[in-house]
Order: sequence, then C-alpha cells, then structure tokens
Amino acid sequence: MDELITIYHGSERIVEQPTFGQGKKNNDFGLGFYCTASEELAKEWAVSSLRDGFSNRYTLDTRHLNILNLNSPDYTILNWIAVLVEQRLFSIKTPVAGRAKRYLLDNFSINVNAFDVIIGYRADDSYFDYAESFLNNGIAVEQFAYAMRLGKLGEQIVIKSKFAFSNLKYQGFDVAEKDQYYVLCKARDDKANQLYLEMFGEESDGLYIQDIMRGGIKNHDPRIPRNISE
Repeated sequence: MDELITIYHGSERIVEQPTFGQGKKNNDFGLGFYCTASEELAKEWAVSSLRDGFSNRYTLDTRHLNILNLNSPDYTILNWIAVLVEQRLFSIKTPVAGRAKRYLLDNFSINVNAFDVIIGYRADDSYFDYAESFLNNGIAVEQFAYAMRLGKLGEQIVIKSKFAFSNLKYQGFDVAEKDQYYVLCKARDDKANQLYLEMFGEESDGLYIQDIMRGGIKNHDPRIPRNISE
C-alpha cells in the first residue's frame, strides 16, 4: 500500500469532516468511517432509487497506522466471518449455527478495535446472505470463498481510530446520479443473488461449518481458503 492513498465515502450528503465515534455499532467492523478505494463503487453506495448521492473524496496518510488487511494471505475467510458474526446481528436458525458462531469467535476472531484501519469485504445484503448460509451449514467454505472473490469491488477501507481520523484529509466530492448508479448497484446485487441461488441449490464436496467444528480445524489448516481478494 502507498503511504498516501485516495479513498471515497458514498453518502446521501457531503461529509467534509468525518467524526470519530459516530456511526452504527453493528456495522461489519463496528464503529468506523466506511470508505472504498473505488470511486465508482462509492457512487453506487451513495444512491437510492429515489435520490442522488455524493462520493466524498479524501486522502489518507497511512504512515504509522496499524492496518488490518483481512484480504491478505495472513488471514483466512474464516477470520473475516468471525469478525462479522461478532459485530453484525445474524439470524441463528439452527442449533449448528449457534455452535458455529461460538466456534468461530473462539478460534478465528480478531480484535478490530486494536487497529487504526481495517480492510475487508463489505457484507451487503447478498454477501450477508452467503455468510448466514455458511453459518447455518448451507454452503461449503470453498463456495463461500469463491462467491467473495467475485466481489472484489466490495472491498472497503474502514477508518477506526482517532489517530487514523486525524490523518484523513477532505479533498472534495462528486455527485452520484441515481439514474446511472442505482442501475449499476442493482445489477451487481442481482448477479450476486443469482450466484447465491445457484450455489444454495447444489451440494459441494467441500468443508461445511459442521465439518470444520467436528474436525477441530484451526486457522493454519491449508484447506481453509486464504487471500480472498483477487
């Protein structure tokens, strides 16, 4: 990663001064300022079917920042989902899902609050469905990893610490027009939903969460996919 990077925050408003400590606690990686390196993706996140939005642009000085990149080879897809189940509200539909949540937290969780910046996938509606299905023993870990690799542009950069906020400099904004970007956002979601339905309808010979728990599989196991970003 370059020392000085440009990132974008999609919003219904112009955000000149992001505020540390504000936001929703139950976001993917907890409290933080959620951005992306893709201006086009930020514009998709900014709009709705009824209104335009704004892509707010910032530079971030990453020198001296402690950065957790969940998409690096140092971590597996189970690290990502363990963070997700700790921060987000999941539907626990089966007894196996309750045990799976506990197993993931005990063996794969990471303290995201110990870092200044988090890089990892954004669990929008489609990818949250994938995660819930995996947790409920509906899809194998290999299927889950494959689906997430298709969502490269879903990668987000989250500003977590007060120190990281102080290194964020506002550079302006662009308007995101709903007539253009809502269509793109919906097409992306429709494609992800189609893939999800195809995967859910077919069995895999891979590792399901129940296999992982029964086998006592840990993070170092080579069968667990690493580096989910391509």
